[in-house]
Amino acid sequence: MSITQGDELTSMRATAPLVHCITNYVAMNMAANVLLAAGASPAMLHAEEEVAEFASLANALTINIGTLSAPWLAAMKVAAASANASAKPWVLDPVAHHATAFRRSAISELLDLRPTIIRGNASEIITLSGGHSASRGVDSLDAVAAAEDAAVRVAKQHGSIVAVTGAADFVTDGERSVRLTGGSPLMPQITALGCSLTCMIGAFAGDRPARLLGATVTALACFKLAGELAGQQAAGPGSFAWRFVDALASIEQRDLNAWMGHGVVTL
Repeated sequence: MSITQGDELTSMRATAPLVHCITNYVAMNMAANVLLAAGASPAMLHAEEEVAEFASLANALTINIGTLSAPWLAAMKVAAASANASAKPWVLDPVAHHATAFRRSAISELLDLRPTIIRGNASEIITLSGGHSASRGVDSLDAVAAAEDAAVRVAKQHGSIVAVTGAADFVTDGERSVRLTGGSPLMPQITALGCSLTCMIGAFAGDRPARLLGATVTALACFKLAGELAGQQAAGPGSFAWRFVDALASIEQRDLNAWMGHGVVTL
């Protein structure tokens, strides 16, 4: 696979894939703005009565368990089953899945539905593989490098692409792996940016369902590049947030190709 294939961003913007996002209350606004800036079409639906129908219409589904409840979990399972039946990719974000018994049970049920892609921080991926982390909530207390072996195990166990994101990102399908460096140290200080990245992966996967590893890498690369651009002018987290959205909208395919020439390492 060539990681620097040159047309993912252009293709995604031309397609404007419809991304069905079942995400948390904190992330909805930021995730929708990120998808619009990137060129995709967001839809925030979580009612059990309509998610099956909508997931079959959308190009991709993303599920984030950040503000989990029993009705939302029921809707997530229905939507994931519908996406599978319609051969649509779906992305799982296992936010703090190890924090409580309810969340541990929920993530087990969702994993049984075989997500196409899993994106989480290092602590989430380590614990997803059965390992131990000192993290108790949504913030990772582990380095991405410490989660690489866990990511490979999770990918092989569930037949999924696994993306571990942080200061550096690691993506694997269990056989092939990619590291990405870059971004900005201000990125972890922005609420819902990681959740928005999950939705962004859905956009690229929805456009290129036959090239899921490359689609995932491209989504992460766009985020890293936008973070670098925003960080060059931001005075702090507040100005970084809106500059990030502007930067994402400004990126052209040639910018992404140039960045991927030095920011991506295929292992």
